[in-house]
Amino acid sequence: MGRISGDWGGGIDVGTSALWHAARAEDGRGPRTALLTAVIDHFGLATVADVTAALHTGDLPAIRLSELCPAVFAAHDEGDEIATELVERLAAEIARMAVTVLCRLQLAVTPDPEVVLGGSVLAAGHKDLLDDVERRITEAVPGVRAVVCMDPPLLGAALAALDLHPQADSGAEDRLRAGFRENGRS
Repeated sequence: MGRISGDWGGGIDVGTSALWHAARAEDGRGPRTALLTAVIDHFGLATVADVTAALHTGDLPAIRLSELCPAVFAAHDEGDEIATELVERLAAEIARMAVTVLCRLQLAVTPDPEVVLGGSVLAAGHKDLLDDVERRITEAVPGVRAVVCMDPPLLGAALAALDLHPQADSGAEDRLRAGFRENGRS
């Protein structure tokens, strides 16, 4: 449910934050950031104000903001302070959610618990992000093993539907997984 539920950290959230910082850099309210150029270049518009106007009018669907995630990570890798703050915030949010779930399920006190992290932002495999998430989780729950699920959520839903079909042949699961691999894991 996103921000209204207290959640932050998916691709759209990261992209929206990148746009917010780019807009503030463009009009002088915020510090300079490589995200300004990244937003303009990515959407091919003249200014960040043009990007926000296109979002407002619906000419640019809001879902496309998630496309800015790679630009945020690239700016972080180049030492951009604002992008680094976003990546660190993302790591903190992911770790906080994982630790909260481990504690609520009373798994934080079990020996060597495992937490599975998912989502396209994590599956992209940015080393600094993954290292920071793991560090934060293991500081809170020593011995925990963090694993990133590389399969898209849609595959899980399809496999669950397949389980409801008792007449599916034994190779159906393999064909389903292969279909996701062939089609770019979408």
